[in-house]
Amino acid sequence: MHTIYNLLIQFASFGLRIVALFSNKMKLFVDGRKDVFEILQQKISLEDKTIWFHCASLGEFEQGVPIMEAMKKLKPNHKIVVSFFSPSGFENKKNTPLADAVVYLPMDTQLNAKRFIEAIHPSIALFVKYEFWPNYLFLLQKKNIPTLLVSGVFRENQIFFKSYGGFMRNALSTFKHFFVQEENSEILLKNIGFKNVTVSGDTRFDRVSHQIEMDNTLKFAEDFKGNSLCIVCGSTWPEDEVLLVNYINTSPENVKFIIAPHKIEADKIEDFRRKINKKSILHSDKDEVNISEYEVLIIDCIGLLGKLYSYADIAFVGGAAGKTGLHNILEPATFGVPIVIGKNYDEFPEAIRLRDLAGLYSVTNSEECSAILNKFITNANFRNQTGMICGHFVNKNTGATQKVVDYISVHFE
Repeated sequence: MHTIYNLLIQFASFGLRIVALFSNKMKLFVDGRKDVFEILQQKISLEDKTIWFHCASLGEFEQGVPIMEAMKKLKPNHKIVVSFFSPSGFENKKNTPLADAVVYLPMDTQLNAKRFIEAIHPSIALFVKYEFWPNYLFLLQKKNIPTLLVSGVFRENQIFFKSYGGFMRNALSTFKHFFVQEENSEILLKNIGFKNVTVSGDTRFDRVSHQIEMDNTLKFAEDFKGNSLCIVCGSTWPEDEVLLVNYINTSPENVKFIIAPHKIEADKIEDFRRKINKKSILHSDKDEVNISEYEVLIIDCIGLLGKLYSYADIAFVGGAAGKTGLHNILEPATFGVPIVIGKNYDEFPEAIRLRDLAGLYSVTNSEECSAILNKFITNANFRNQTGMICGHFVNKNTGATQKVVDYISVHFE
């Protein structure tokens, strides 16, 4: 099976190079991997001690951040290496001050794994949430480099739990310990013989809980909101905008909207603006106008959403109206803001739990979206009670980072 896997990886690598000729995103994926070993040679010496974090994309990086911060304190003489699989993670975080080197993870060939691990020679490797690359994992085990999974999530339909999944179960056996988000993942792992599992929770709770302690002031947002109620729509995709546009156009005069699209693409933003019959302004044009006169503010830059949620009375979190994946609901929840999302959230345990607590509401169409948003706007008690549930949900679920760090402190000093 290992031989077949290696052949498939080779075929996939070739296929991706072909696709990159026609796709800008895939071009980033392919071209970004060309300089990996040169970057590592420049930033990591043979004498350096390192800790390696692998994150599939941006969301996994956010889950890794609290542990990275803790490890910098616990092991200040170690350098942090962060690898990404996807362009969205790398392009957004390639200059993060948390890491000494940020690179794409080369494709999982035996040669790449050998070159990469020899280049960074980590004291410990931490894979965040998921992505299990057998050649890397087998080599880490062979070199006696302890490997942990943090904020892991497992589902019954994954290959590990199928009768034909023996090869991938062998890859799982390379992990010293699994820190998983919820009990179902623990049960699934134990059912296939893994006892080295701790239900630690999701490190994102620790990440977002610190946000409320920071200075979240944004003068333009303050001026824009004024005394109005504000709905912040974060990380929206076109499918989410279809749900929202009717309510935006028919909402009461005392309601304003801040919309932060997931992708900053000028043509798509303009398409959306043309569907809005209320007075709208782009963030990039805010200094040329009296922003308080506008009803819809569209954020055409990145990096502001975490602070913008502090101005929200209600949050709509994007990604679940389509199939792109629900974005971070914990960012608004930490500010005690009630949350509305689309219908596709079955793979996000935090959303399921918060829905069951009545802190989050899912909608399937624009009529349902308008109805719940209007209820939040017109019923202050309902809005405040729902927001309180969200704030308590975050506060009660912190501590995952400390469990991981305590384990590392005991076992890998």
